[in-house]
Amino acid sequence: MISSPLEEHALATAERWHRYLADLESFPNDRSPLETQGLLVRVAGLVLEAAGIRVPVGSVCEVRQPGQPPVLAEVVGFNGDRAYLMPTGDVHGLASGARVVPKQAPVVPMRLGEHRHPWRRSEDRTLHLPVGDGLLGRVVDSTGQPIDRKGPIEQVHNEPLIRRPINAMDRDPVRRPLDTGVRAINSMLTVGRGQRIGLFAGTGVGKSVLLGMMARYTEADVIVVGLIGERGREVKEFIEDILGEEGLRRSIVVAAPADAPPLTRMQGANYATAIAEHFRDRGAHVLLLMDSLTRYAMAQREIALAIGEPPATKGYPPSCFAKLPQLVERSGNGAAGGGSITAFYTVLSEGDDQQDPIADAARGILDGHIVLSRELAEAGHYPAIDVEKSISRVMTSVADSQHVEASRRFRQIYARFNKARDLIQLGAYAPGHDPELDLAVRLHPTMVGMLQQNMHECAPLAKSVSQLRAIVNS
Repeated sequence: MISSPLEEHALATAERWHRYLADLESFPNDRSPLETQGLLVRVAGLVLEAAGIRVPVGSVCEVRQPGQPPVLAEVVGFNGDRAYLMPTGDVHGLASGARVVPKQAPVVPMRLGEHRHPWRRSEDRTLHLPVGDGLLGRVVDSTGQPIDRKGPIEQVHNEPLIRRPINAMDRDPVRRPLDTGVRAINSMLTVGRGQRIGLFAGTGVGKSVLLGMMARYTEADVIVVGLIGERGREVKEFIEDILGEEGLRRSIVVAAPADAPPLTRMQGANYATAIAEHFRDRGAHVLLLMDSLTRYAMAQREIALAIGEPPATKGYPPSCFAKLPQLVERSGNGAAGGGSITAFYTVLSEGDDQQDPIADAARGILDGHIVLSRELAEAGHYPAIDVEKSISRVMTSVADSQHVEASRRFRQIYARFNKARDLIQLGAYAPGHDPELDLAVRLHPTMVGMLQQNMHECAPLAKSVSQLRAIVNS
């Protein structure tokens, strides 16, 4: 039977209407909402400017240029309809008009009672990085990619890089001592589980060696090491020579060396903290070693100045001093009966100046500070801990009264000798006139010997306290 042209037209029209109605029926099940894209309009130093995108600060975008690999960038600010982005890679080869595509956010279903499209994009476009048991014994960069050439990482899942800190009233107080394996710290500056403490030092006074000793000897289930803004050469040396195979076995190393972009260095510090938070939430006791807090602040200074924030103290914008407590407050004890993060942050003192703005700000937000002295290091005294200038603010809460009293007495005798050091060296000291000074002169060699320790020697807490009491009671 031959159909007429009129019948064929009617059949074709009916088929188009059927397809149209089918599309309308499937529309509520469409899980691919439209995504906006922008254009790169300006590159000025470290900052990229994009027009046509409206995403929250902290969102991750891809800058795509034909013939070039995409460059990841994070939105760090905006001005009107222009978004400011900070790249995490090299911007060489980018040209005006490159497409700026926000990270594809997950699609979430409609909740009961909501009046909107049944499927929509989540507002969370921030960076999610891998965490989990598969990271133990591995060395990764600030994006979670392995750099130790041991193959891909398994047994991990992605979690947000930034999380809200624990409510201060929900935190378990610092009440238990932590054995660091370092005699001077165990005896004179006893650390509590969940404490945040700073290592204040200039360059070349042995802070990396001290961190390695604590990584090997501290009682912790998991150790997270963040090497932020340090020399790239030191990464492998720290892992092989200082941390060692034994220390690496229960450790996770996050490396963001000095040649990395400032956003990558900040991301490395946040990533190391996020890993520590993951294990703490699972009930583990974590030791977080971050070298250094100053490089983190310097990275924030570079970003803030690049987007036009005015400098304040020594070139540091106000946002630098706001970012420090936001990072530090994420560590510490969790809820009662849960895990903990005991954190050691190294703080570089420019020119050994303890009044450096970052050092001064860090002292106010940390639970104590350990000062490493260049004078002691030059005299071959290692670890070069200046016990007179150092303090642990939780020692009275984690040590018994006899230990605290012995530590106080040790300080008195040690300080008495140092005050009279010049007189003794000039030969003006005559024994028998000052019993306290006579005692200090007699005990000083023993005291110095107790404060010194070889990097391959472990000094347990109980033995360190016994040695301290034996000296002050002799």
